[in-house]
Amino acid sequence: MSDWAQPPHPKTKLGRYRQFAPLAGVHLSPIAFGGMSIGDKGQQHGVHTMGKEQSFELLDAYYGAGGNFIDTSNNYQDETSEAFIGEWMEKRDNRQQMFVATKYTTNFKMGKGPEFGQKVMYTGNNVKAMNTSVDESLKKLRTHYIDLLYVHWWDYATGIEEVMNGLHNLVTQGKVLYLGISDSPAWIVSAANTYARLTGKTPFVVYQGAWSVLSRDFEREIIPMARQQGRMLLTDSWERNEDERKMCKALEEVAKEVGTKSITAVAIAYVMQKVPYVFPIIGGHKVEHLYSNLEALDIALTAEHIRFIESVLPFDPGFPYGPFFGSAIDSDYNILVKTAGHFDKWPLQQAIRPAPIN
Repeated sequence: MSDWAQPPHPKTKLGRYRQFAPLAGVHLSPIAFGGMSIGDKGQQHGVHTMGKEQSFELLDAYYGAGGNFIDTSNNYQDETSEAFIGEWMEKRDNRQQMFVATKYTTNFKMGKGPEFGQKVMYTGNNVKAMNTSVDESLKKLRTHYIDLLYVHWWDYATGIEEVMNGLHNLVTQGKVLYLGISDSPAWIVSAANTYARLTGKTPFVVYQGAWSVLSRDFEREIIPMARQQGRMLLTDSWERNEDERKMCKALEEVAKEVGTKSITAVAIAYVMQKVPYVFPIIGGHKVEHLYSNLEALDIALTAEHIRFIESVLPFDPGFPYGPFFGSAIDSDYNILVKTAGHFDKWPLQQAIRPAPIN
């Protein structure tokens, strides 16, 4: 019977894994580690850089805390993000324990051009850029497959059919396991997945974009789309600046009530507990910042906390959403439906709240 014993409790709640999406059975840490800060060649783009030793220290801290989900891109830190992550996994011999997401679309450099010594750049959603980027990412990551490949942004020049056919071919070749898309309109994502389903191609299972207490545009089209199509949401983290004093003050009040000093942890908990299947991405440059952000996994926000946070900067979803026509995330029927009778609406699926470690 000892063979059926549960493993030891994780060091932190990063080690309490969650199903990635309704359409993806892999289980991951509830917070992803963002690779934008990993690498040493981002200064020309105004991005904070880290040497290999400091990058490895952060990756070790995340992995040591139970983390298994890393998010990067083909162009982060002028390609050194993927290179550092690949070398780190090889030296730690933990590739099979890690879920690595990367992206294509954005320009990245490879080799020299035939004239004037210029560098050849591949950009956009087209299949040429896609395959070139993936082959280079596989080399830098020192692996033979990518767990999750994103369309980084929509170029409005390549057709949906070309993109989905090309991505599906990468899946059938075993180079990519799951597909995602970021920074693109909901109508494009819906059209792409409809095409994929009708033609037997691989659909997107995740959408990544900016959503926070300060920017709630996600709630207009992206969240309803994700609910309807069974897709998960990966959100970029929020950072404090001088223009957000009102929100900072509100987060400080909530932080006192829930027993934390980190307002960033409260902000992360907000997006995690607003709707299900949300995996925030956290970055940073110091191990203490990483652990401070992980406090979000111990914060349980009430409905009153969420209403208070949202009252600071009210969000107008705009037409056609509102009291008359409603939206997919409303907890009640709209006014027009109610004119037909009295109804009880089934509640929406709720987000996971912090679980105690027994």
